[in-house]
Amino acid sequence: MTEVSSLTGRLLVATPALADPNFDRAVVLLLDHDEEGSLGVVLNRPTPVVVGDILESWAGLAGEPGVVFQGGPVSMDSALGVAVVPGEAEWPRLADGAAVSTAEDGAAQGAGPRPARTDPIGWRRVHGAIGLVDLEAPPELLAAALGSLRIFAGYAGWGPGQLEEELADGAWYVVESEPGDVSSPAPERLWRAVLRRQRSELAMVATYPDDPSLN
Repeated sequence: MTEVSSLTGRLLVATPALADPNFDRAVVLLLDHDEEGSLGVVLNRPTPVVVGDILESWAGLAGEPGVVFQGGPVSMDSALGVAVVPGEAEWPRLADGAAVSTAEDGAAQGAGPRPARTDPIGWRRVHGAIGLVDLEAPPELLAAALGSLRIFAGYAGWGPGQLEEELADGAWYVVESEPGDVSSPAPERLWRAVLRRQRSELAMVATYPDDPSLN
């Protein structure tokens, strides 16, 4: 099997040629990508459903516009929380006053264990300041640490090698994510905004008309 270089934490930006209506002008944050497949959430599909209608306890922490986003066509009856935790956040602490620490996996050979990483309770780092929230955890454990929170119904999933095939077919641009992408105040403009900030010919793609036949 060909080794897969992980794209976890990066954005998949739908090319104008992508015909699947589920992903038309989609911006997908990849939460997991390896030889076993890929999983991500679409960042620019807000729904009319208010977070408080399905997850009342998390409504106060959900950023504007305070609605649930359609994360993708898979398992739309399930919810995922994606959040940004600023580097200087005050982590929740255990009863004895010690911060919760998690040692990173895969210590370098011969170098001994890597330094422990301190993360908030109920939050798993995905990339940089972006991570997944355990929606079954008490919200108050994260209230002081969260910079922003988005709730997604469903997700986008690919089996082994499936995403690689779509990339080879030119269905997606792969670009770096920024923490602000998760909490964009104008998600309907995110596709153009992400492309426009690229220092390459991709910036020109942002001007592509919604309906090419009108060009």
